[in-house]
Amino acid sequence: MNTVKNAARAATDSGSQFTEGHKVPIYHQDAPGLQSEMKGPPPQCEYLPDEKGGYRKYQAAGKLQDKSAIITGGDSGIGRAIAVLYAMEGADSYIAYLPEEEKDAQETKKLVEEYGRKCHLHSADLKKKENCKAVIDGALKAMGKLDILCNNHAYQMMHKDITDLTEEQWEFTFATNIHPYFYLSKYALPHLSRGSTIINNASINAYIGRPDLLDYTSTKGAIVSFTRGLSNQFCSKGIRVNAVAPGPVWTPLIPATMTDEAMEQFSSPIGRPSQPSEIATCFVFLASTDSASITGQTIHANGGVVVNG
Repeated sequence: MNTVKNAARAATDSGSQFTEGHKVPIYHQDAPGLQSEMKGPPPQCEYLPDEKGGYRKYQAAGKLQDKSAIITGGDSGIGRAIAVLYAMEGADSYIAYLPEEEKDAQETKKLVEEYGRKCHLHSADLKKKENCKAVIDGALKAMGKLDILCNNHAYQMMHKDITDLTEEQWEFTFATNIHPYFYLSKYALPHLSRGSTIINNASINAYIGRPDLLDYTSTKGAIVSFTRGLSNQFCSKGIRVNAVAPGPVWTPLIPATMTDEAMEQFSSPIGRPSQPSEIATCFVFLASTDSASITGQTIHANGGVVVNG
């Protein structure tokens, strides 16, 4: 582990990301957005809030020792945080990402390797089912087995009215956000066994019905239902399927897809957006035996919004 790099990274993190009232900087990137080009305090993938509103290093306990995980969208944001926390818990990862996200993916690989685990990279457009099959095949070849599938990647773009939402964007969002979850799960399940897990990234928007993200919100609702149905197919075989529904989280998706107005309101009842590391802890929990009696469920890591499940 490169302790010098870790110390430097800790020293430069102000911890303001975890203080009440933290506001994200308002600026914009081209989609899909790069974490390496984000302004302001960087999204956190290794640190969690402490009792004083600062931050502390994630405390691992070997919960995923020698496990192998596929993480889509693993180049940045929540996906990067999952890969890093999984590495801290002892797991290797195989991350899928878009070609234009190569720079961020290489940084994720470096962070994972600092914790002594392997991170295999796979650049692909997951809208194509043959590319989803290639991800599963590549992961099995690289890691020899598969224990965890994290369907995490997503696309969104804001429109206030359905009349402004093009048919092309509607189809693109569904082709990105839900179809690959089906393909990846279908191709992975023959290689999973009792104790394996699938974890899908949903969203608070599936429960609150956000109007300016109609297509994205619809796909996230589909993910929740897909999680429930798939869980019922495989729970008797000891393979658990769950979801996480984040609220506002500071990731590259925000400056790449949100309006100034939406970014000004980007917060939650706890007084700030969440950090990717805080969402990734849910993915650790659902992948470990700590959640052995939980399947078909959704964890609402949304900063305090009460929703109807």
